[in-house]
Amino acid sequence: MKRTCDIIGALLGMILLAPLWVSVAAAIILTSGRPAVFKQVRSGKAGKPFFIRKFRTMAILHGTEKGIFEPGNRRRITAFGRFLRRTKLDELPQLWNVLVGDMSFVGPRPEVPEWVAVNRDRWEKVLSVRPGMTDPASIVFRNEETMLAASSDPREVYRDRILPQKLALYEDYIRTRTPTKDILIFIRTLVRVFVDVPGGKC
Repeated sequence: MKRTCDIIGALLGMILLAPLWVSVAAAIILTSGRPAVFKQVRSGKAGKPFFIRKFRTMAILHGTEKGIFEPGNRRRITAFGRFLRRTKLDELPQLWNVLVGDMSFVGPRPEVPEWVAVNRDRWEKVLSVRPGMTDPASIVFRNEETMLAASSDPREVYRDRILPQKLALYEDYIRTRTPTKDILIFIRTLVRVFVDVPGGKC
């Protein structure tokens, strides 16, 4: 049932938001060139790698599509990219990932292989389900980028502090997930995005 809802929701989203997709893609190309969509390898269900898709928010750096992780690095974020990240519009292309079955609307966020290898035993349990566009950790760590940017050693902070907490939230989600809980997580995510946008109110 969840997979059916994912397919229907992704199709509807892609159709209804098509004008927005075109507008965002055009703005990226006009302000910072091609490509408009950024692809990067992430670990999916059962550890199967796939390309996650996002609207590009950073200046191009060859090699990042292979999974290079730069926690807290804001130096390459474009002016329009900051807007896309703040509004979460950069995540829209993941509707395609949901449609083809790489991801679900709700599920543990997919990680780059580098960090999956750090806690492989725990990730095996987490990756027993399809990764998602949002989950409880996405809400708790919605300001993760700011936290990492303020650190003198972002990689260490992510590896030793943030990632273990995320894994605990992922594991708890898997133990307690229900259709109702998924709906509530999705709604909370939308509310959180709206509240975090400057001028937004709840």
